[in-house]
Amino acid sequence: MKRTGWVFCLFAALVLPGVVKAQTTLRYTDHEPYGNMRTHIIKNTFFDAIEHESQGRIKIDAHWNGEISSSYNALETLSQGERADIGIVVPEYNPEQLPRHQLFKSFPLGPDSGNAQVQFFHRVFSEYPQFAAELDNNNLVMLQFFLGYPAAFFTTRSGVGPAQLTGTRWRTASFWHQSFLRNAGATPVTLPWNSKIVDALQKGQLDGLLVNVDSGDDIGAPRSAPYIQLSPALWLGHVYLLVVNKQTWNALSPQDRAAIQRAAASTEHALGSWLDTSLNRMAKQLEQQGAHVHFLSRKECNQWRDATRYQQVQARWIEQQESKGVTDAGRLLQSVSTLLSDSIEENQ
Repeated sequence: MKRTGWVFCLFAALVLPGVVKAQTTLRYTDHEPYGNMRTHIIKNTFFDAIEHESQGRIKIDAHWNGEISSSYNALETLSQGERADIGIVVPEYNPEQLPRHQLFKSFPLGPDSGNAQVQFFHRVFSEYPQFAAELDNNNLVMLQFFLGYPAAFFTTRSGVGPAQLTGTRWRTASFWHQSFLRNAGATPVTLPWNSKIVDALQKGQLDGLLVNVDSGDDIGAPRSAPYIQLSPALWLGHVYLLVVNKQTWNALSPQDRAAIQRAAASTEHALGSWLDTSLNRMAKQLEQQGAHVHFLSRKECNQWRDATRYQQVQARWIEQQESKGVTDAGRLLQSVSTLLSDSIEENQ
């Protein structure tokens, strides 16, 4: 190449717009270690899609396992936007900041397929701006939602299922599920989430756990409570919000924001089948480890729903929220309830 041509190329690379692609790095925080179902699809589907759709302009600097922020501090960390730009916020850990997001767990049953669950949440977040407004009030914008495994009943002996809980003692974290167990005749027991729970099961201080099936497996519950009853319909209503700091989002170019939105849409399309496949794989792994896994029938699931008297629990929650100034809590819960009922009926 002649010297004049080389000089022109160098000049173009340094000066002319569009010749050199500007790269944006977004720092990501997650309280869970990389490798489980949710973190795997975030990294290998969503993040890869962001880089692909942006043609490499956007890179994700991912930090896992609470390296930057714990699950309880993530909302504050991301609202400030100094230590992390994007990350996972769990509404259950922020009931004061995200009160309306708590209502999803108030339903003991949901659709019994991953695709139907994803479609339900898509409609909710598309049709009810109150949820986006709660995030906006905390200086956040949602990029994508993710779902987890359903709940499971881990019990120390066979024959103790959702319809046979009278006089039994259970550990569960959610205030909703504590009320459900109490209404079903069980006694909720408060214990820290650590290895001592397995000891309590072995010593007979607990009869079982009501928890998402992967967490029960992670803590080693099947060793002491090998009788596991589950169903995709025991959906937990547990949603993980992948959010971005609002100033960070607004600072992105329209082109880059559109790239992230396309990545979110393609990820959402893959999420439902991933949920179903992962649950079936988890159930097989538990059986291979010696657990007795029983998938509840729709009739058994409905028995649990009726025993929880969940609508009474919801009514108390509405009163509490309205006393705190969340005046639309009742109307919003009713609207979401109707949408959920339609989704369940459509997929039966």
